[in-house]
Order: sequence, then structure tokens, then C-alpha cells
Amino acid sequence: MWSLCSVVAALALARISTVVGTEVSTFAGATTTFLFPPAGQAITTPDPDFPDANQVGFPGPTPTGDEAEAIVTAPSVAKMESVFPLINPATADDAKNSASSSDSAFDVLHNLGNLAPWKSVESFGLPDSSPQIPSGCKLDQVHLVHRHGARYPMAGTAPTQFSAALHGLAATTGVNVTGPLTFLSTWEYKLGAEILTPFGRSQLFDLGVGFRVKYGALLKGFNSLPVWRTTSQERMVDSALHFAAGFFGVQTYQQDYHQLIEIEAPGFNSTLAPYDMCPNGANAGAVFGETKALEWAAVYLADAQKRLQPFITGVPLSPSILVAMQQLCAYEIVALGYSDFCPLFTDEEWSGYSYLNDITFWYGLGPGNPASSAQGIGYVQELVSRLTKTRITNFDTTVNRTIVSSDVTFPLDQPIYVDATHDTVIAAIVTAMNFTSLAANGPLPLDHIPPKHSYVINNIVPFAANLVGQVLTCPANGIPSPASSSSTYIRWILNDGVMPLTGIKGCPQNSNGLCPVPTFISGMQQRIREVDFAFDCFANYTVPDPDNITDGQFPK
Repeated sequence: MWSLCSVVAALALARISTVVGTEVSTFAGATTTFLFPPAGQAITTPDPDFPDANQVGFPGPTPTGDEAEAIVTAPSVAKMESVFPLINPATADDAKNSASSSDSAFDVLHNLGNLAPWKSVESFGLPDSSPQIPSGCKLDQVHLVHRHGARYPMAGTAPTQFSAALHGLAATTGVNVTGPLTFLSTWEYKLGAEILTPFGRSQLFDLGVGFRVKYGALLKGFNSLPVWRTTSQERMVDSALHFAAGFFGVQTYQQDYHQLIEIEAPGFNSTLAPYDMCPNGANAGAVFGETKALEWAAVYLADAQKRLQPFITGVPLSPSILVAMQQLCAYEIVALGYSDFCPLFTDEEWSGYSYLNDITFWYGLGPGNPASSAQGIGYVQELVSRLTKTRITNFDTTVNRTIVSSDVTFPLDQPIYVDATHDTVIAAIVTAMNFTSLAANGPLPLDHIPPKHSYVINNIVPFAANLVGQVLTCPANGIPSPASSSSTYIRWILNDGVMPLTGIKGCPQNSNGLCPVPTFISGMQQRIREVDFAFDCFANYTVPDPDNITDGQFPK
């Protein structure tokens, strides 16, 4: 995502202008790395000089307490607000007012789109609802789909292109900087590629701790060890392990559950990485989203271009380059704790960047992408399989037949299900499940930010995003239903915001977001029937422009 070849193209057109300010060092933009532990210092196990806790003994008292169920017993939900140890940076507006980072009134960290840390969302349209279990209801089961934690940029994307191009120009034709861009004279690229940052590791550990405190009592319903899933990418495995360490504890987690790792690579089916098996979604659709986003970038970054260009010669600050600099702010913050790129932009420009991500996902990975529902529908099949306790028999999507056909790798009797995946996949899943409240104000305009829009990526798929399905046994709750209907309900909570389910056929309006499980299953089965995976993923079509799609399917 966001390879932005235009970054390289724009920098390749750089011309030497009148020399002003500080000449950029020849090492500016160079990549620096550090590996620990030092070479030859790997620990050998067992190490006679450093026996482990089992060998040392003397552990002190070790009785365990009972399981927590704070999602039921607490009067309110504990909200996620911490970004420790990250610094919320100042903006260009703060610089005008001589405000420091700590004094900044604008929350840059939570305007970084899919690169923002997750925080609790107040509401997705049900302002009186809460993640806490409604009064009179009993929690029976929980389904969690979570994103990995904060990571380094993907290889070959805009930040890496910017650093490489700047380094090349600094070492050849020369670049001069002054004013707010003076830091570039000695700036080095200190980011790795794709793996978790230390902050990203902490996010998943904390998510695991929080999930144990909220839902730990459901462990009493297990007769065997849980099977939880992730994919084979390193950040995905690390995210799953850090979640498990937080949930079970660092000394025992590897013995307390089974970690299923699905191969994430072209040619392998996985509902947690469906894009490898859906060419239209991964290629044409995603590029279409980036193209639309760049149209918006030319609008919201016009003032930044005029303001910052006088401070650098040798590099034309095109909208694509300025977007790369905003991305560098986001990535450096979650990796290094702070970034000098952040104060270059105003509050309004950071709001514009947030909306840039909304556009990118809407048209490239969400409701406006004609192959989005197709990429999410495989998970919907698995969800229905779990809710009905019946095996999948139709394998014409990204479902992995080998995995889901086995009682060992895909059990159907777990009180807790945990699946680790990516931002793009969660975006596809909520589209496939027809959470229409998110698409209520789309398609998104490309020339202004609408005063009210519901598709906000900061709230939908930030780092460590979590989508939770609660299965509950409740009294009638005022829901009109046939006398024979079950008293079992389901609802979905995205980053602590309860989702309205009225886009699902038969699910009624409900202040707590509840839908009878049989009705929900029927609605999901309808979605499975109406999503044409083969056509949307493989047919030879062009994404319509203007794109008025709102359901993630090619219009028929």
C-alpha cells in the first residue's frame, strides 16, 4: 500500500536552485540499523551459569485466584487511551503559538489513519450502548479478530522511497535546507521493514491482558486447549504470541494454548490474508484507492507545498512527497517515540491526512472496492461454521479446506476464538458482514472533508484494532421476534464501539446492538450467497469511475 512511485519520479526531476541555508550531508537519508544481541552472544539453553526459575526453585506462594469477567461485573468499560511511551507531537500551528508537544491541543497520534494507535471509540451510531454486557444477559462466547501491533513500513513504500531518493540526491546533485527543514541535513532513516516495533509489541501484550480481565471466565467452558490463529508473517506471529503472553502469562502461555499459523503467501488459501488469492482486490482496487487519495492530497497539501518549498532546494515538494513525509511522522513516532516530520504540518493538514486514509481504504480496500466483500466473505463462512457448529462444505473462496475440515485445527466448540490479521482484512470483513453504518455517508468526496462522515479509518483499523463478537443469552430485550426464536443474541464491538447491525437482513434496531443469533446467521448466509467471489476477484473489469459502490461488490 502507498508505494507512491511518484515520490521517486518527483525527486528524479529535482533541479539545483540557488544555494540557501544548510547543505544536506552526504549521509542524509541513509539507512541505519542495529542488531542485538551482539554477534556470538546468543544465549545457550540450558545455561549452567544462569539457571532458569524451575532450576532455582523457591518460587514463593503460587495459588491462583478466580477468573475475571470485568465485561460483566464492572459498572463501566475501561477505555483504551494510553499511548505510552509515545509523545503526541506539536503541529505547525503550535509552532506559531510557541506551544510544546505536551501543550498541543491537537491529537496528531489519533489522526494517522491506519498508522494510529488504537483507542476506544465512543460510538458508531449507538450512543447509549457500551461494551459491558447488557443487564440481564449472560455471556456465552466471544469471537475476536484483531490487527497486529504497530510496525515498520512495508518494503518499497513511500517512506523508504523518500529516504533512498533523498540520500541519492544528497550524495550527487546536492540538497539545501533551512528553517523547519534544517533537520533533514543530518536526518537518517532508522526504520526497519514490516516487523513490530517495541510499542507494537506492547500493544498486543496489553490487548491480551485486557481480554483476560474482560473475558477470562469463559476459560471455564474449555475441555481442551484453545486453538487461536494467525498468519506466517513475522509481525503476525509476534502479535499473536504477545497477545497470548498477555492473556496467559509469560511463563506459561506456550503451554496454555495451540497457535495455528496459516501460510501467508501467493498460492495458499487463508481467510486472514485473502488478498493473495484475489487479484482484483490486491491490484486494480488498491491502486484505484491510492489514485483517488492523491487527488485529495493535491487539495489539502496545497498550502503546505507553498509554505515548505522555500525551505528546501533540490527537491520539489510534490503532494506525493509531502504524503511520504506525513507517513514518516507516523512511522517514526511508533518506532522511535518522536518525529521531526510531525511539526511540519498544521492541524488542518493532519485532519487532511486522516481523511486521505479514509479515501484510500474506502475506494481501495473497503466499501468502494468491488472486491472487498469477496476478500472478507471467507471469514464470514468460518464465523457461520463456528456459530452453527457445522463444517464448511463450499470451498470457492479463500477458506483453507485442510484447516477448516479438521477438528484439531478448526474446533467448533470454543468459548473464545481469537484470529490475528491485517488492517485490510478487517476492512474487508466489516464490509462483507454489511456493517452499513460505516458506509452511511459514502462515497467519499475528493475535494473536501464532509462535516459528518462515518468511514473513519482512525476508528476502524488502527494498529491493534479489535473486532469483538459477543454471544449472549438474554431476556426479550424488547426485540420483536417469533415465539419460537432463541433467546441467544449476538452483537459486534469495534474498538469498544458497539456496531448497529441493521444492515443485516432481519436484524432489528436495538439500542445495545443485539441481533438474535438465528437471524444473524441467516443474514450472513444471505451475504455468502450474494457475494460473487469468482467474478469480483478474477473477472476482467475496470473499477467504475465515478465509483458509487458502497457494498464492496462489483455492480451487476
